[in-house]
Amino acid sequence: MSNLPRKPILLYAFIIVLLSITVAGTGQAGEVQTILETADSYRLSQGTMQVETEIELYKSGKLDKTRRYSVYVKPGRRSLVIFKSAVEIGQKVLMLEDKFWILMPKSRRPIRITPMQKLLGEASTGDIATMTWSGDYDGEVVGAEVVDGIPCSKLDLHSIRKSTTYARIELYVAEDGHWPVRANLYVASGKLAKRAHFTLGESEGRKQVETMTLIDEIQRQRKTVIRYLSRTPREIPDKFYNPMYLVKNKLQGW
Repeated sequence: MSNLPRKPILLYAFIIVLLSITVAGTGQAGEVQTILETADSYRLSQGTMQVETEIELYKSGKLDKTRRYSVYVKPGRRSLVIFKSAVEIGQKVLMLEDKFWILMPKSRRPIRITPMQKLLGEASTGDIATMTWSGDYDGEVVGAEVVDGIPCSKLDLHSIRKSTTYARIELYVAEDGHWPVRANLYVASGKLAKRAHFTLGESEGRKQVETMTLIDEIQRQRKTVIRYLSRTPREIPDKFYNPMYLVKNKLQGW
């Protein structure tokens, strides 16, 4: 029989258990981050890029409106959305980290807005400005489900930034490849606001998200489809991400 006092033995056991819990927690956090980075890669690349985007608003199953946007994304949580449709021409939305502005063609100064500001239908500025799961959320894997015939891991994500469009997301990613399949999007009150469905396509030899369909959980007859028409690497001047510069310049040709 060991001559070690009982209290030190209990203390050593407690330390071992505590360390094992800490290591397990750190391991899962790393796993979740890897999954989210992979899921993001189906929507965005790591570098500077131009994303041509089309939004379709459906009411009661019928197409009601269509709008076009050019989105210019740079590392450091910087996005510039330029409105391309005739009825919105001249408008821009700028995202700099946690700050959003809308710039109107006849206004002399930028107007602060929130990421929940609607562009068309259920598509908000945060949806179009390509906010990321890996950079804006943390969470854990909470289960596995089959979604639309696809075996998926279910992640429960919570926002780590004030500027995110959704406070909580239930994200379903394919177990094979970790591409996004579906997401339940919750606002700060805890209410389910939208359901998002993702469709993959082939572009430049790799699979990428081709469409994101947003289903309004309040007005069930409304559906918004965001189509990513193209993603192109492009050098974008840093001055484009200065709201005062955008007020004075139309950015013709962009």
